[in-house]
Amino acid sequence: MKKVLFAVMAMMTIGFASCGNKTQASAEASDSAAVINVEDESAAMINALTEQMEAKDANKFQEALAAIQEKIKALIASNPEAAKNLVDQVQAFLKENAEKIKEFAGDNAAVTAAVASLTEAPAESIINSLTSIGESAQEAANAQVDAAKDAANQAVEDTKAAADKAVEDSKAAAKEKASKSIDDAASKAKSALGI
Repeated sequence: MKKVLFAVMAMMTIGFASCGNKTQASAEASDSAAVINVEDESAAMINALTEQMEAKDANKFQEALAAIQEKIKALIASNPEAAKNLVDQVQAFLKENAEKIKEFAGDNAAVTAAVASLTEAPAESIINSLTSIGESAQEAANAQVDAAKDAANQAVEDTKAAADKAVEDSKAAAKEKASKSIDDAASKAKSALGI
């Protein structure tokens, strides 16, 4: 019996010991997969910019820049380093192709502003400004939620006050009606007795 128990304990110990590193390996694999996905996405975004630049379509180029800015905002929340790398890559592309962009964009103020917003400041500054914008938006959203909660609480308090007033008014009316009924009954009893 003891031999079987020791054999089972030994197998359980080996089983538990072999499971320990599997979760760490999968976490490392998912991290590296995320880095690869970000790199693939940034390459795809640069390719989209290249296609729109070669097609000389200012509106589509502006849409591609807007998509890149949204992706940067999303990356800031989950992976700031990847966001910085994306900004660096986009800045390098836009600086290399500045003349080509000016040729087809011409007087398109939206494209010029989008390009300027991505190229005129260092990547770190862009990340910081987008982070602060996100934090400001979050603070504004929290303020609106708080204001809505306060308004809802005030409405609940007003409703309670109105209900309490209605109850008090009903009580007063019932007392008055009861007093009148008692007085009327007393008057009828007196008149029936001849008093």
